[in-house]
Amino acid sequence: MAHRVFFSFHYEKDIWRASQVRNSWVTHPDRQSAGFWDAVAWEKIKRAGDLAVRAWITNQMKGTSVTVVLIGTETASREYVQYEINQSWKKHKGLIGVYIDKLRDQNGYAELKGDDPFVSLGFKGIRCYDWIDDDGRNNLGDWVKSALKRALVRRT
Repeated sequence: MAHRVFFSFHYEKDIWRASQVRNSWVTHPDRQSAGFWDAVAWEKIKRAGDLAVRAWITNQMKGTSVTVVLIGTETASREYVQYEINQSWKKHKGLIGVYIDKLRDQNGYAELKGDDPFVSLGFKGIRCYDWIDDDGRNNLGDWVKSALKRALVRRT
């Protein structure tokens, strides 16, 4: 069963890397076999002011069961990523982190590994994976399922 996923990331810095992860399902015969599908229409929001952005984020998160935080060099310090993590936790969504620093950008460059945003916010026990080292292309669906199971346990 596929789960609706919200991808959280530093838009300006990591959009190229995030797109590689978000579009990884296209290598599967269908979205169902990928184990997830993306609920975010990320190109529709630009700079609309804090209240508008938060409202957009809240709307995009509706109907999702897991938030995947794509962790780049500066992700942990981003205000909206922190907001998305906190909202996901409050709504008992599954949470995982995926390091994307080793993915190449449009110019062929990788980044330095960023801080764990969950630790920065005081959350413990949120699993983080490395897209390259942990074979995210083939494992993201399983990571999403595991995050959802942990969230369900947290509810009880």
